Amino acid sequence: MRILGINALFHDPAAALLIDGRTVVAAEEERFSRRKHGKRPVPFAAWELPEKAAAWCLTRAGLRPQDLDAVTYSYDPRLARPAQDMGLDDPWDHLRQTYAREAPGFLRAALPGLDPGIVRFVPHHMAHAASGAFAAPDAGDSSVLVLDGRGERASHLAARRVGDRLEPLYAQELPHSLGLVYEELTEHLGFLRSSDEFKVMALASHGTPRMLSELRRHVHPTGDGGFRATGVPWHELCPPRGPDEPWTREHADVAASAQAVLEETLLDLARWLHGRTHDSTLTLAGGVALNCVANSRIAREGPFSRVWVQPAAGDAGTALGGALLLAAAEGEEPEPMPGADLGRDWSDAELGAWLKTAGVPFERPTDIAATVARSLADNDIVAWFQGRSEYGPRALGHRSLLAHPGHAGNLERLNDVKGREQFRPVAPMVLADRAGEIFDGPLPSPYMLFVHDVAPEWRERIPAVVHVDGTARIQTVDAVREPLVARVLGAFEELTGLPVVVNTSLNTAGRPMVDDPRDALECFGSSPVDLLAIGPYAVRRQDLFGTGDEGAAR
Repeated sequence: MRILGINALFHDPAAALLIDGRTVVAAEEERFSRRKHGKRPVPFAAWELPEKAAAWCLTRAGLRPQDLDAVTYSYDPRLARPAQDMGLDDPWDHLRQTYAREAPGFLRAALPGLDPGIVRFVPHHMAHAASGAFAAPDAGDSSVLVLDGRGERASHLAARRVGDRLEPLYAQELPHSLGLVYEELTEHLGFLRSSDEFKVMALASHGTPRMLSELRRHVHPTGDGGFRATGVPWHELCPPRGPDEPWTREHADVAASAQAVLEETLLDLARWLHGRTHDSTLTLAGGVALNCVANSRIAREGPFSRVWVQPAAGDAGTALGGALLLAAAEGEEPEPMPGADLGRDWSDAELGAWLKTAGVPFERPTDIAATVARSLADNDIVAWFQGRSEYGPRALGHRSLLAHPGHAGNLERLNDVKGREQFRPVAPMVLADRAGEIFDGPLPSPYMLFVHDVAPEWRERIPAVVHVDGTARIQTVDAVREPLVARVLGAFEELTGLPVVVNTSLNTAGRPMVDDPRDALECFGSSPVDLLAIGPYAVRRQDLFGTGDEGAAR
């Protein structure tokens, strides 16, 4: 079957294409539209579809809309209840439900030639669950936990994969929602709700959880697979912070307290689920699963011997999950996702043509990996644009900013380049077979979804990637799967003695990750980056703004 998966209703609209159970492509609309998260998660935007991402998925596979056997939409309005009946203050939610019911017609308009009769509504949390249970490698019979802000009428699902079936075990109904509680705090702390929750997690490391006992009154597990999470009086715990105001110790402490109560509740849910299934593997999905600190605690203290997290754990991942769920239901064995690099790419000739059209000086060195390693050793910042773009919010060695980890000032330098808060950390890349020497935590960690303790003897050697609490959110690199990145790491170690390179996303604050060559050139031209490594080509800042030798390869 040829199945196009669509996520559209709340945020992070995305499309994914499965052919005979195999993931072919997946992409988020924000990478095409250049609007962060694709749109804001308000009812008035619920009709917007990932038109550009869906059209690209079909084009990449050489298909027309009429060639599809099915389209999944990762929300089932038939399961929803009026917002007020669920205890939610969302007076326009009925508009969201109307738009969801009309999705087949909207899809027909967006993809001319599509038969709206092939559109299938998939329950939101089942789509999330499938994106974990069916996409994980070597999962087999396994447990799955989904936690986010909300779906049709719940905010959580505990389920089990048995063969190619997903069996729901427990769902926490609204208004209780760990995701919504964390969103409320994000807004209270002056960050953008349903966007900047990761900033709260980073800020938490700067505080102490001295408000934990008060938060436990409002957020706690119930012991039966569910939890209570609503009505937190944030204004009583600390004053709100304006978006442009400095954060205080109080703000950091309330963030630390919220992070701690989240972790406690997730651990209880994991233990309850294991008590029901006795599985060795747990997969995680839903926006809460992007909380890498909580994931690490589940892996470290929880009962499962293996924890795998969907790299596109937020709503974007439900595009893939909905398609996987339908494929399994139709008798096709869903294959694990091959990796997160499921988006657009360009040939060397196409990239060269882009550079010539842009009129920038560039060269084609003998080995771009060696050139980048030398530049990094000289303490340059490198924009790295290689291969297919990533599905999900993490830069994983395809659309990255790279830097030397041995200079503590590079953290501030990168945050200045990206225009973001100085309390936020950057991440290290390391070869998978070297990671255990330096980092203590779940290994391998190819998707930056866990935090690891940095060995004490390494903290002064790679200070740029060590967070204030002595941890780092690492990406391990498989030399077989990512040979070019592995060559950079190897060459950099030969030059510096350090087997680690800083890796953060190739974008600036408030903008989506760079996706196509134009994005890369615009980001490079507007920020103080020293080298752009785009395919086999190198563009140097000093040449671009110094020599004027425009438009010719050297």
